[in-house]
Amino acid sequence: MDDALRTTTGKEAAPLKQLDDWDDFVAARYQPGKSEGQFRNYRADANPTVTEFYRQNHAHQTLDFVLKKKAEYCGLVRGKKSIWEMAEYLNTLVDESDPDTDLSQIEHLLQTSEAIRKDGHPRWFILTGFVHDLGKVLCLYGEPQWAVVGDTFPVGCAYSGQVVFPEFFAANPDSQVPEYQTQYGIYEPHCGLDKVHLSFGHDEYIYQVARNYLPEEGQYMLRYHSFYAAHRHNAYRHLMNVHDEEGFAWVRKFNPYDLYSKGRERPDMKAILPFYQDLVSEFFPDKIDW
Repeated sequence: MDDALRTTTGKEAAPLKQLDDWDDFVAARYQPGKSEGQFRNYRADANPTVTEFYRQNHAHQTLDFVLKKKAEYCGLVRGKKSIWEMAEYLNTLVDESDPDTDLSQIEHLLQTSEAIRKDGHPRWFILTGFVHDLGKVLCLYGEPQWAVVGDTFPVGCAYSGQVVFPEFFAANPDSQVPEYQTQYGIYEPHCGLDKVHLSFGHDEYIYQVARNYLPEEGQYMLRYHSFYAAHRHNAYRHLMNVHDEEGFAWVRKFNPYDLYSKGRERPDMKAILPFYQDLVSEFFPDKIDW
């Protein structure tokens, strides 16, 4: 990693009070019934910490950074742990001093999966909802927030104006690389998103962890649930193939549960835990690579 990225100040490393600040901002942008013109008004929706977060995210997520982080994490060399061990580990992200935070990370995950379950979706869909944010353990590995959450976007090609706060890309070193600022950049037309490098974060990490255990529809949900420019604004279709278009139908089915399950009734952990223990054991072995 560049020395400049290693020596970020506390403000640089953690502009958000908590990672849920980003989730709340996204949910506000895309609340049901909101018009296109309204949800493009990011400045009105964002508080200063979220704006600062996106400034950092867009400045630092270069192609070189993404490739380094993929090499570091996507080989899954951090040891074997169970889904439950990592869910408990993620719980340590909760700031007990924050009066606005009274749900554990596991409870947040269960709000999503329980909403999916109540609508009668398949068991793999419910499980995808439960594990979809486990990649946020990257923060506990020491990664800055801008390398963990945030809207994802392709690197190595021109930035779409549909990405939130597109003006902040001017500070990204890749904006000065002509090869990276054409429509296709380093890619071929309709090459397929599996050949495209998106900004690094929890989506890519949990996709790599769970890809061998969930059906492809669930894999798409994990890998692209933060790729809002594509599944909300239809940007970057020139890089997508027919298979991607089909996969994104599932991403769009998943997205409302991700955005709008928060704030529902607190899950009854004791009552529903046996269901999820059985569900996890149906799809995952006791220990998997992380």
